[in-house]
Amino acid sequence: MLKARLEIHFSVLLWGFTAILGELITLNALPLVWWRMLLVGATLLSLRRVRRTLRAMSPRLLAAYAGIGIIVSLHWLTFYSAVKLANASVAATCIALAPVFLAFIEPVLAQRRLDMRELVLGLAVIPGVALVVDGVPSGMRLGVALGITSAVLVAVFGSLNKRLVQHADPLAITGLELGAGAIFLGFLAPWLPHSGAALPLPDLHDALLLLILAYACTMLPFTLSLNALRHLSAFSVQMVINLEPVYAITLAILILHEQHQLDVKFYAGVVLILGAVFAQPLLWRSHQEARS
Repeated sequence: MLKARLEIHFSVLLWGFTAILGELITLNALPLVWWRMLLVGATLLSLRRVRRTLRAMSPRLLAAYAGIGIIVSLHWLTFYSAVKLANASVAATCIALAPVFLAFIEPVLAQRRLDMRELVLGLAVIPGVALVVDGVPSGMRLGVALGITSAVLVAVFGSLNKRLVQHADPLAITGLELGAGAIFLGFLAPWLPHSGAALPLPDLHDALLLLILAYACTMLPFTLSLNALRHLSAFSVQMVINLEPVYAITLAILILHEQHQLDVKFYAGVVLILGAVFAQPLLWRSHQEARS
């Protein structure tokens, strides 16, 4: 049990580094995301176990996972655009809104009634978002908008994956989704504004950071978190995952010194948003215990 807890905390810490690496990599958001998805997707699809699983899937299921992969690619594209247009702290704070959006989106996709507690928590984050927007320089507000869009996309593909995850091996799902996302971005890139090559080769500095992003901050935490999920409750895992923006903002302060770019109102907004995010699973757990 202790090993599983350490694994999930280490996984979330590694995920917290993704925003930091996004700021350190000099590539624009689209080629950055394309290289990340290509490296991880190609590595997973090279595994015999993954290819065997994919061959056994129905065309409909393959298409569903590929479609989710496109949503994942748009999530990462908007997330890293938020990093580039604002900074890592702002992007990580916006992603903290994903559980709140999930509380509204998942009932729609699952065709169930909205829980009033979820509605209250959704309303509770509004003052936090207002403080975050007021606490960033005006030039960063487009980054905030893209970060919030990224959080909505997280909620969409998270809800869809939840409905389909039992139908295939998680490694195969990840390989297919990231591979499909890389192909989609490859087709999209020439149509978007760019100077020089649409998908440029990274220099040595960016190449090293991309390898860290792809393997140390994507594949490794994915594998560790899967192992931890076998030994921990869904509640325990969710509470740890909610720490990701805390880790990311702390790392951004320590490594990038971003606190000098942001107003105290921003951090007050972060506290309000995280308070609502952490209250959500606690209320869910108390409701489940009351019913049992």
